[in-house]
Amino acid sequence: MANSEFLTGSEIRRTFLEFFRDREHTVVPSASLIPHDPALLLTVAGMVPFKPYLLGEETPPYPRAASSQKCIRTVDIDVVGTTARHLTFFEMLGNFSFGDYFKEKAIPWAYDLATEAFGLDPDRLWFTVHHSDDEAAEIWIDGVGVDPDRLQRRGDEDNFWQMGVAGPCGPSSEIFYDKGPEYGPDGGPVVDEERFMEFWNLVFMQNVQDVPYHVIGDLPAKNIDTGAGLDRVAALLQGVDTVFETDLMRPIMATGENASGVQYGADERSDVSLRILADHGRAATFLVADKVVPSNEGRGYILRRLVRRAVRHAALLGSDDLIMPRLVRATIDVMADAYPDVAAKQALITEILEREETGFRRTLASGHQLLDQALQGVKQGGTLPGAEAFKLHDTHGFPVELTEEILTERGFSLDRTEFETMMEAQRERARADFRGSGGVDYTEAYRTHLSRLDPTEFTGYEAESAVAVILSVLREGDSVERAETGQPVEVFLDRTPFYAESGGQIGDSGTLITETGVMRIDDTRFALPGIHGHRGVVVDGHIQPGQDAKLEIDSDRREHIRKNHTGTHILHYALRETLGEHTHQAGSLVEPERLRFDFSHFSALNPDEVEEVERLSNLRIIENARVTTTITTKEEAEAMGALAFFGDKYGDQVRVVSAGDYSVEFCGGTHVPTTGQVGPLLLVSEGSVAANTRRVEALTGTAAYAYLVDLRSQLRAAEGALRAQPGELVAAAGSAATRLKEAEERIAKYESEARTEAAKALADTAEKVGASSLVVGAVDGMAPDELRVLAAQVRDRLGSSAGVLASTRGGKVALVAFATPDLVDEGVLAGELLAPIAAIVGGGGSRDPQLAQAGGPHADRIADALEEARRALRTALG
Repeated sequence: MANSEFLTGSEIRRTFLEFFRDREHTVVPSASLIPHDPALLLTVAGMVPFKPYLLGEETPPYPRAASSQKCIRTVDIDVVGTTARHLTFFEMLGNFSFGDYFKEKAIPWAYDLATEAFGLDPDRLWFTVHHSDDEAAEIWIDGVGVDPDRLQRRGDEDNFWQMGVAGPCGPSSEIFYDKGPEYGPDGGPVVDEERFMEFWNLVFMQNVQDVPYHVIGDLPAKNIDTGAGLDRVAALLQGVDTVFETDLMRPIMATGENASGVQYGADERSDVSLRILADHGRAATFLVADKVVPSNEGRGYILRRLVRRAVRHAALLGSDDLIMPRLVRATIDVMADAYPDVAAKQALITEILEREETGFRRTLASGHQLLDQALQGVKQGGTLPGAEAFKLHDTHGFPVELTEEILTERGFSLDRTEFETMMEAQRERARADFRGSGGVDYTEAYRTHLSRLDPTEFTGYEAESAVAVILSVLREGDSVERAETGQPVEVFLDRTPFYAESGGQIGDSGTLITETGVMRIDDTRFALPGIHGHRGVVVDGHIQPGQDAKLEIDSDRREHIRKNHTGTHILHYALRETLGEHTHQAGSLVEPERLRFDFSHFSALNPDEVEEVERLSNLRIIENARVTTTITTKEEAEAMGALAFFGDKYGDQVRVVSAGDYSVEFCGGTHVPTTGQVGPLLLVSEGSVAANTRRVEALTGTAAYAYLVDLRSQLRAAEGALRAQPGELVAAAGSAATRLKEAEERIAKYESEARTEAAKALADTAEKVGASSLVVGAVDGMAPDELRVLAAQVRDRLGSSAGVLASTRGGKVALVAFATPDLVDEGVLAGELLAPIAAIVGGGGSRDPQLAQAGGPHADRIADALEEARRALRTALG
């Protein structure tokens, strides 16, 4: 089908990157699957890490780049395995220009790479351009020399890129490979995209659009953004029909074959399951490697869904053994050369996915019970609502195909239309997430105004005060020339000592003073990357753009924040030492009063682990090691062993904070100069915030000291209450607990004896009605549960009987009705008897036929209620 020389997936990746390295592109390593862009759950395209450069939000560190970017895209997860080319995890080969070259280079280079470096037959290549893009068509035909008959023009849906919001957009050009007449009719991609397979898309980001997506002009700097799926290119170059048969996927698919004994190619249904196993196993492996853990929301839910689908398809193939550890091992065997970091985490990845699989296999085993509950109330031969099947599928991970199969066996049907409607709504939400890959967080007017400002010079590492120039004042997002007393504003300056909230550390507060007014700064945040927004209120006079301003941060508040931030680094070290290196930061909050630290771990910390974390933290603090800062390249920082965290963004130059020789982390926050200044570090809480994610809160410095003083006061108060000498509190508390337990046992024995006597007395008052007995009576001061026990004792003494007992306590009435099973069979139901009686005292109760309970607020009506009970019982038994 293609070049006779077999290129492996690794060789294709290397060839692509070296081709563009030779053309002065900076080869950029793949970014994490967890993007810095808050609009996205996952990295869904090769352009995502470069988005700020392509949109002009940040200055790129290089004019040209090339990458092989890890991506996850689950918008089409339901068709993965049923087609030749859909995948959830894939690598996107791409070359990028940030205002440097444009179509004149991008198009010839794409052709040269395809035909010369990859060796594809030029006579089997087809090309598409946007119907309006005469420039691209001319380059393809006159510049490159392609046959005009194999260049086709297409509309916006196929050959125009847009973000889904107002902003940059532009035409695109795609390259297709003709697989041959055996795959479909002739006529190029406009006729058949199965025979003509698209493998490279060149986006020419040259226009600006408004809403509803009309092109309104050209970008001042034009960009190139291309994408070629590595798996698709491998399928072409290796002469196989599907991406699952390349050397990147076939060995992983073989794992499913070995686990199930089912051979690929034997049956289309089993082939689909084998493809899904390979795809989902690879995707799950890379997600966990990038610090995603299974949960019921966000990225964690995507991972959980992938694992559940894989496990189900393993079960469909007849494999009862754990499949995820095998898929992890196979994935790493294939991908380790390109991703050694994933190979290094094999044990952790295996542990997390094995735990998830084990849990879901229990869900599969209990699926019949879940379905039984859903079928309650559905008549035999009836239809289960689609919403119930969707709940089983979406919440419990129970596959709809299995639900439908079981329903058919039992003589039920499924409202598949309602189920598909709900599934489509879920898919649309996923598509919206994908379309959001070009989204921005600011209104256009706000962003346009701020884009004229240069990045703010941050001086807060060296000083806590500064003199700066007010560049702009905003009120409710609009620029103003003057802000008066009492008005809330956001101020932008050329330089500032105020730290903007990032990396878990909250923003600084303080004051801004000009010759005409004073502003109280309550918070500092990044309005745009690199631009500090100082938010607060003008408290005296007025301020305006162009004024010089004296800036003073709240130094005492900053000092507490610094202690807590350094404390998080020390705490992170202690957690990893105690729990293992799988423990990594999953979020943090650094405030003046406390610190909060989220981390990956599978179970609650036991008391010994909490004590050890605290002990290690304070040992390191007492050492009083220096806290140093290094500015270096990202590569050098990683070589130093610096820990990086998802959600944090790092440029080419990074800041590394080291505490002694044990803690080295990427960090842009503020810190104390030595660890001893952190003061004592005390853990005050530990709990779960999500599946496989724990949270601890801690205090440092004077807050920790105040906490200890308060504890000491409480201990002294407890010693006084227990009349214990200092140091004897535990023994005194134990002795008091023993005495209390003995007293409770004596009281319980007395109450039991009293109930027995009361039951005997009430039974003696029983009235005979036919072959049965009835009892109506009242006792004083019994709680509802005690009255229930008494009723059961009366019933057991009488044999065939029914009765109503009442008690008042705290001004409220408790009622219990009972009926023995033989009377229940005859229609004497305790719950039905009790309902009108409970209404008399203003209450209601349970409907249990043998032992019903009720209550009400009107104790003054208890005599009327008991009289009605006696009448109702006589009637029922008569």
